Amino acid sequence: MTQIELSANDNVLSGQDSVRGKVPLAQKTAYGTGTLVLNLLPASLGIFAFFLITAFGIDPVLAGLLSGLPRLFDAITDPIMGFITDNTKSRWGRRRPYIVIGAILSGTFFALMWQLNPEWSQDYTFWYFLLFSLAFTIGNTMYATPFVGLGYEITSDYNERTRLMAYAQVMGQIAWMIVPWFWVLIANPNLFESQAEGVQTLSLYVAGGCMILGLMPGLFCKGIDSDNIENRAEISFATLWSNLVGVGRSIIQTFKNKSFVRLCAATFLVFNGFQLVSSFSYFIIVFHMFDGDYGATGTWPAWFATLSALTTAVLVIPVVAWMANRWGKKNAFIIATFLSVGGYLLKWYGFNPDNPWMIFMPIPLMSFGIGGLFTLMLSMTADVCDLDELNNGMPRKEGTFGAIYWLMVKLGMALAMVLGGVVLKMVGFDAGAASQTVETMTNLRIVDIVIPASTALLAVVVMWRYDISEEKAHQIKQELVRRRGEI
Repeated sequence: MTQIELSANDNVLSGQDSVRGKVPLAQKTAYGTGTLVLNLLPASLGIFAFFLITAFGIDPVLAGLLSGLPRLFDAITDPIMGFITDNTKSRWGRRRPYIVIGAILSGTFFALMWQLNPEWSQDYTFWYFLLFSLAFTIGNTMYATPFVGLGYEITSDYNERTRLMAYAQVMGQIAWMIVPWFWVLIANPNLFESQAEGVQTLSLYVAGGCMILGLMPGLFCKGIDSDNIENRAEISFATLWSNLVGVGRSIIQTFKNKSFVRLCAATFLVFNGFQLVSSFSYFIIVFHMFDGDYGATGTWPAWFATLSALTTAVLVIPVVAWMANRWGKKNAFIIATFLSVGGYLLKWYGFNPDNPWMIFMPIPLMSFGIGGLFTLMLSMTADVCDLDELNNGMPRKEGTFGAIYWLMVKLGMALAMVLGGVVLKMVGFDAGAASQTVETMTNLRIVDIVIPASTALLAVVVMWRYDISEEKAHQIKQELVRRRGEI
């Protein structure tokens, strides 16, 4: 990329950008409700999937297929939807129509997907769930991909992008405060006669809430003026082949962007490391702290998850946003990641059988990992979209960048689900045993710390040479405005 010189009045323009780029609180809240939906649906899906085996009698191997096949389908639908939303022409903009339709479809198919009957045959249950799961994936892709793209274009101001993502991520953490208690609710015989009834009923509440909340960003958020977006491809059945070629071209261009590749790689490392051991805390609490006594374990795991989300929302995300505004986004990411490593190390002392309250000790530091990750990475991806327009011209590809970024997250999650079981087997964990050996729990506690700490440190190495600073982002924006005017 050629160097862009700052003009004499760029500092004045930067101040104007801060005012012009400020996102009203109502729009931030509407976008935040969408982020809540973006977290609530997959979080609920992860909880409910457990009951495919225990409540509906699906073989564990088939249950694994039902979890994995939609992720493979995502790999196809996400980039296609990104290309479609980037090139759409409508009176309501490039993103909002899909968000509205996608919210309705996501909620509808999510509810239908879980109206399973324990008396059905395994084959019927498998195909029923798979078909509605694929339909849900299409609806969710139609919602999530343009929603993420909309977030990248709501403001062009460097620091306001971080504030917007921080606000949205705080609201998104509400999902992680609520969902851990689904375990408790579904297993409560005073609420539901069976686990199956619990899943069926809760899925209706989740679906209804997500439909209502998911409509908010489509109705009340404002993206860039799409009338000024040039060089868009025509989307129709007649141009299907050229559109598929365009999808491939867009994907190649995103991966030629070195800054974006660094964001994807760092996200994959941090999130995959975190997800790989996410279930280990539950096992450590049950078998290390309470020696396999589920009654004594009670709601400690749910409180651990809920307080982690609460700490992320009220402490970590505001601090990370402050650090980003003061020291830059890359530096904020590095600091937050190092703090999370300190939190992982504290887990060795925090998971203490003699004092269960100490499990909350690592949470404030550990939460900087995921809390800092998505707040900063989503903001930096918006900056990368400006760089892409500078290098490749229009149309702007927020949808494609968002699709590829979240595809990396989903692939990391799928890989973590597979490797998590492998790691449990390697440390000698016996799922059928009432208690575990001291050696097994020691090994599990070690990998519970080493894996996320190692992947986090590797992510720091990856991000060390990320070079889109506030000054460079401002230079890029000024050159874009000079070329095509403000949009």
